[in-house]
Amino acid sequence: MRAVVQTAYGAYAYVMFTVLGVAAFVAVLVVPGLARRRAIARAIARLFLRLAGMRLSVRGIERLPAGQCVVVANHASYLDGVVLTAALPARFGFVIKREMAGVPLAASLLHRIGAEFVERFNRNKGAADARRVLRKAVNGQSLVFFPEGTFSPQPGLLKFHAGAFLTAARARCPIVPTAVRGTREALPPGRMLPRATSITVELLPALETSAGDSGSAAAELRERARQALLQHLTEEPDAAAA
Repeated sequence: MRAVVQTAYGAYAYVMFTVLGVAAFVAVLVVPGLARRRAIARAIARLFLRLAGMRLSVRGIERLPAGQCVVVANHASYLDGVVLTAALPARFGFVIKREMAGVPLAASLLHRIGAEFVERFNRNKGAADARRVLRKAVNGQSLVFFPEGTFSPQPGLLKFHAGAFLTAARARCPIVPTAVRGTREALPPGRMLPRATSITVELLPALETSAGDSGSAAAELRERARQALLQHLTEEPDAAAA
């Protein structure tokens, strides 16, 4: 009976996600203005979590700088983007792996809310994408990165890529490490149907960019941000050390 109930819930949540996803796609397609489209995406993400019975708790939102910043979060599930869309103010743009650009409806929706796609495997294309993202940051755009770049079926914080930290260092803006808990339990890798669970997003103290060479500043930021997240994510051990 428990398995039947879990399957029924998962199917319900999947239908809710599909219906609201289509509604979001139509809305951001016709509504003018990036700020309005992002506000719509945020409202629909929050509505989905509420209807799906995934209680979202956001802690430390007061730690977000009033001005530009770069948020870096751990990555454990396909739900992470939805959760951070719901949790963060609508001024943030997401930096996403380019593979998502091949998902027709999702790619159009993400493009309309100002997401930036970056290539992970082709060095030349990746460098061009990094330059484009940097221009956005230099022009004052606040961004969200998942610096692991992907997630693993096994719990653990993977090695961080440098892009988020180089962007912050060159734009001279702070990094805000952000710990996401509960998404691995709600929708673990390899599972199609989600489970009902509580999800917590905790924003940690902002890390200021040090003066000097952007490369060394980025390396320092990456290490400080990763250590801050490891201290708060006891359920996600250091996978890079394995």
